[in-house]
Amino acid sequence: MREEEVETPALLIDLDAFEHNLARMQRLLEPSGIRLRPHAKTHKSPVIARLQQRHGAIGVCVQKVSEAEAMVWGGIDDILVSNEIVGNRKLARLAALSRIATISVCVDDPSQVAALEYAAEAAGTRLRVLVEIDAGSARCGVAPGEEGATLAAQIAASPGLIFGGLQAYHGSAQHLRTLQERETQIDGAVMAVTKTLDALSRRKLACPVVTGGGTGTFELEAASGVYTEVQAGSYVFMDEDYGRNLGKEGAPVSTFCNALFVLSTVMSRARPGMAVLDAGIKALAMDSGMPRVWKQPGLRYVRASDEHGEMEIAPESQSPLLGQKLRLVPGHCDPTVANFDWYVGVRRGRVECLWPVAGRGALY
Repeated sequence: MREEEVETPALLIDLDAFEHNLARMQRLLEPSGIRLRPHAKTHKSPVIARLQQRHGAIGVCVQKVSEAEAMVWGGIDDILVSNEIVGNRKLARLAALSRIATISVCVDDPSQVAALEYAAEAAGTRLRVLVEIDAGSARCGVAPGEEGATLAAQIAASPGLIFGGLQAYHGSAQHLRTLQERETQIDGAVMAVTKTLDALSRRKLACPVVTGGGTGTFELEAASGVYTEVQAGSYVFMDEDYGRNLGKEGAPVSTFCNALFVLSTVMSRARPGMAVLDAGIKALAMDSGMPRVWKQPGLRYVRASDEHGEMEIAPESQSPLLGQKLRLVPGHCDPTVANFDWYVGVRRGRVECLWPVAGRGALY
């Protein structure tokens, strides 16, 4: 069918832009030799993960055990749970999953190591475990240096576990607007990694992986000389928030294209200078601001309620028609995806495919 025939609200992927983003990331990373392990929490789709692997990805990251399950059942066999998992039932499921796929997980506390060891022994398997260090976000992670090395030594001494390396993701650096701000923060993350690598070396512990980096900073981690893989996820879609990041000389970063949209319908024109869309908070994440109306500079999405999105119409602009379909660029792609069951893939105005959001609701 034609795009304008799609029932709304709908989660749309512009396939040309999406494929450009996949190929662009592959071209950017190939010269550095840095591996790509994209974050599947962005898309929650084994279909997209497999396409990322065709473009050079070695596997994916997830945040939850249930996300890992969705990826494994969808054919992805190398997964890093880039998060701490606490709770015996969750750990039992994770350990069982490691019998059919390569599974890694992060820790930042000795008690987590003991619990993982018990789960691995009960499942008759070995788990690859990474030490998460605080790379600057002040969220999860042990202190860099000796504290991280001590935890790594505990993992390495366990017969049921394998020390897999370091998780050093600096999440809050991704959305700093100027390149200089991002460079300063990632310089600090590199120092934290280096300090920990030195402490590991003194203990004669090899560190096979240093993983981190997101869509906002992956080129900095790739050029650092200490990271071995990057975890960029949002690059496949992009969103309005990442679009505010600036590059050299203060120009907007234009490495990747907007490929993800929420298609919406004008459902009311009851007030002059305003139009109401059928996509509100239940269709679009608002934590990073309002969505942008795609290629309609005279229309501004200004307010949202559960099922309504209000647009201001500039005086000089042509008013949208009742029933007209408009694309919206989400402020934050990850939680927007979690509102939908299906992607509608379109190419040049025609629907080409439907992909399930297989990991929707995978929160545990």
